[in-house]
Amino acid sequence: MWELTKSFTFEAAHTLPNTVSGEASLEIHGHSFRAEVTVRGEPDPATGMIVDLGVLHQRMAEIQKMLDHKFLNKIEALGLPTLENLSRFIYERMQRAGDVTKVSVHRDSCTESCTYYGPQA
Repeated sequence: MWELTKSFTFEAAHTLPNTVSGEASLEIHGHSFRAEVTVRGEPDPATGMIVDLGVLHQRMAEIQKMLDHKFLNKIEALGLPTLENLSRFIYERMQRAGDVTKVSVHRDSCTESCTYYGPQA
């Protein structure tokens, strides 16, 4: 079994109510984000690949366009723009690219990350 991970970055702003940071989180502020998408599987005998990296790149580019330089609070399908919801949002949109097993979203400027593994059986 192999796992292949590819990442993309985006810059975005948000506000977060109900945090211990209080007023500071209620102000619009931005972060540099890095999303890592992991696909698991066996390489196809004909191609030697779990998934064509071009397929991953195309889907990631679509998601990056949705998030990059955006005010995340305005993306209705995202819900409250937390790391948890960002990782789930990206996971759900990456499912067409292969057997995505997890998505991690890192706020590099804050040295924080969250990983979503999808629904568990």
